[in-house]
Amino acid sequence: MAAVRFADGDWAEDAEFAAYGAATPALRALDAETAHDVAVAALALGLGPRRRRRDGEALRVEALGTTFSNPIGLAAGFDKDARAFEALLRVGFGFVEIGSVTPKPQPGNPKPRAFRLREHGAVINRYGFNSQGHESARTRLARRRDAVAAEGDDATAEPRGVLGVNLGKNKLTPEDNAADDYVLGVENIGEFGDYIVVNISSPNTPGLRNLQGRKHLSGLLRKVLDARDKNPGTAKTPVLVKIAPDLTDAALRDIASVVKSEKVDGVIVSNTTIARPDAIKAHAHGDEAGGLSGKPLMEPSTKVLHDLYKLTGGKITLVGCGGIASGEDAYAKIRAGASLVQLYTAFAFEGPPLIPRIKRELEECLARDGFKSVQDAIGAAHRK
Repeated sequence: MAAVRFADGDWAEDAEFAAYGAATPALRALDAETAHDVAVAALALGLGPRRRRRDGEALRVEALGTTFSNPIGLAAGFDKDARAFEALLRVGFGFVEIGSVTPKPQPGNPKPRAFRLREHGAVINRYGFNSQGHESARTRLARRRDAVAAEGDDATAEPRGVLGVNLGKNKLTPEDNAADDYVLGVENIGEFGDYIVVNISSPNTPGLRNLQGRKHLSGLLRKVLDARDKNPGTAKTPVLVKIAPDLTDAALRDIASVVKSEKVDGVIVSNTTIARPDAIKAHAHGDEAGGLSGKPLMEPSTKVLHDLYKLTGGKITLVGCGGIASGEDAYAKIRAGASLVQLYTAFAFEGPPLIPRIKRELEECLARDGFKSVQDAIGAAHRK
């Protein structure tokens, strides 16, 4: 991975991020989905700020067979159709996950389908896997591969970062045929990802969460892994599964058993929740259908993460996702067992300046508690 250039100086980075921070309130004046669409369009045009500081050594993580310059990733759902991932990596994320991408294009659920609960740092969405489909994503992802190939060993080029490809199923695909959609994802766009995610936990596609049960999960993952192994372009690509936070203890034990027996490479914990804390119920949008994300998800998703780390003996890579809005939040996930973390809602509220802040705060947390690196802190909450 080539080194980042510093020709413009650190001050230029500070100025760029400050300018984008000042623009964020203008997006808040728009409804949630329109603001999201405007942000993605701007980033796709190359209008995002650019990281110039090299990430500190303490933030580097070795996971999933690759090196992450930092453990802070952007969760799936922001760049659904692979339009802006290059710009998002330049913002300073250690990795970006596109999708969920479905085999065929589909519009998702009727609008409005995203609602801000700003005072709670939360969002409720029921997008329903709106996607332009595999073919559209493949075209965009192929451009990135060609650019990387053309760059070769250019030492002046910027690091490309780590890219995840999150796969979903079409709404009209019967539950019993769901594995076919994920296999198509591996075959059609899996080769472009540094890792692949099987998303079976969105609450906004009818019946999808049923796939988390032992009855479906083992067979589904076996088919996906077989497809991965048979495809020369994906034979060494890690496969992760993304789970819900709304699981019984028995269901979580089943998932742990299946991912171990099927030799899945990792688990993302977690997707949005269908639960509604009392404070959320009292909000004007609190009774909207859909998944709740943001700060209210931090505690329940971290508990599931903590429990899954114990159930898997710390031997499977876990990605902590849900409610992260600070370096302290990211650190809590890492201590609970996450090798990597992802966020989305806080980024939607705060914009690009959030990323350098979280990385700085995470470094402070590590130093405060005597850890030399993120790697040393993984699972610390389980050690006496």
